[in-house]
Amino acid sequence: MAGQARPASTARGPAALTVQEDVAVLPVESPYLLAVGVMLASLVQILDSTIANVAIPHMQATLGATPDEISWVLTSYIIAVAITMPITGWLADKVGSRRLFLFSVVGFVLSSMLCGMAQNITEMVIFRALQGATGAFIAPLSQAAMIDTNKPSRQAQMMAVWGMGIMIGPIMGPILGGWLTENWNWRSVFYVNVPVGIISLAILIPQLPSRPIVKRRFDVTGFALLATTLTAIQLLLDRGNHIDWFASGEAWIYAFLGLSGAWMTLIHMTTTSNPLFNRSLFSDPNFVSSIALSVVIGVVMFATMALLPPMLQRLFGYGVIDTGEALMPRGIGTLITMQLSGWLVRRGFDPRILIAIGFTIAAVSLWEMSLWSLQTDYSHIAWSGFIQGVGMGLVFMPMNASAFATITPALRTDGSSLLNLSRSIGSSIGISIVTAMLARNLQVSHSDLASHITPSFMQMVDFSTLDRFQDAGETALRLVDAEINRQAAMVAYIDNFYMMMWMTIFTIPLVALMRRTNLRQQRPAAGKPMPAADIPH
Repeated sequence: MAGQARPASTARGPAALTVQEDVAVLPVESPYLLAVGVMLASLVQILDSTIANVAIPHMQATLGATPDEISWVLTSYIIAVAITMPITGWLADKVGSRRLFLFSVVGFVLSSMLCGMAQNITEMVIFRALQGATGAFIAPLSQAAMIDTNKPSRQAQMMAVWGMGIMIGPIMGPILGGWLTENWNWRSVFYVNVPVGIISLAILIPQLPSRPIVKRRFDVTGFALLATTLTAIQLLLDRGNHIDWFASGEAWIYAFLGLSGAWMTLIHMTTTSNPLFNRSLFSDPNFVSSIALSVVIGVVMFATMALLPPMLQRLFGYGVIDTGEALMPRGIGTLITMQLSGWLVRRGFDPRILIAIGFTIAAVSLWEMSLWSLQTDYSHIAWSGFIQGVGMGLVFMPMNASAFATITPALRTDGSSLLNLSRSIGSSIGISIVTAMLARNLQVSHSDLASHITPSFMQMVDFSTLDRFQDAGETALRLVDAEINRQAAMVAYIDNFYMMMWMTIFTIPLVALMRRTNLRQQRPAAGKPMPAADIPH
């Protein structure tokens, strides 16, 4: 068995996993085949965070759930992910990263089957929580595996490949979910994970190596405080609209638990001798900046993807397939610049410049979207999405590469879990903010527009005279009100795009806090690669 247990003080240091010049920390015979298995596992987990959303109305009818009850199908998954993801590093050290990865994929596949077989809302909520808890480890472990099993000169390229799955997943999720629901049924959005997961396991079982098992005490207090904080925040963000935010006592309870928990977590993490996360991670400016940028990426990417499908379908009359085609150029733009940014980084281009350019392009695309109207055509929507995809692709890969370039290999799993957690929190924050602002601005815009609808504006007789037309007059008024609602909704969407544009612009200065890292010349400390016999299976 590899890596006999060592004291945490030495096992977590830079010397714990040293390699020769341009040699992978965990060498494997077929790194590209392993990458396929890792990417398939990552893709189904990322897809599942959005694929079920479009099936919610069909689930509600089949399971006989109320609107409030069915919302827990999404809430339970999000909370389970937030609670379990922070302990990825500790569990990987405790049982081995290989065992944890395989357990996570198997658990995710089995829980997906259970979700597809659920007969009532209680079962569905429980199985979704199980799905989130088991699948939460996949993203951070897959990112760490892609880095560990490739030599430093190839890590930027593999990060680009991994990033494509992370960025494309949320875009394809609603499209695939809508197609499966329309052509099959809502249960198929969960069953589709089974064959993909089995193929992934068939590759991972013979190929996936593991880090040495390390003795590391579990920070029970830190985990309890962090879990309480994240649960309260996620409940507030996810249920805020359902409970009318701070008009409800429930929201104040969540806010109190979230704020007090965050304060106690901060104090505990900075004073305890055995923190849940190694404190050296937070002394690295590249890593800390990447966490902040990950939150913004979560807000911009996921919030935009939450806004566009309902806008295109309700206001523009697009079907599910038409909506998917309109959103697809966003993914194409991401694919192109993911590879381009990887190529530039491998040739010594400053990652900070790429990140700044990417956020600038994303801001330009949001500015373009803030100029939309109900007369905007398909090509304009597609091009705006393509431009935003180009910007996000330029940001994501250099940001991840910079974050991991300056931390030791032993801290990669912890670092990956923190980066993925920050992106998840950012997406929850972004979706909650834009949803709340959309509802509020729709009411304000409706009131403003309705105040201008007068007989002189409409070039017609006084509205009171419509009574003589009886049903026809009422129909005319309903048509006018429906058009006001459409225009008010469009204004509300534009306000959200405008807000996200400024949020993106204000993020660009954070790039200056990062240290320049020449990733082309980045090499780990000299030493010996881990012998194959020392890699536990």
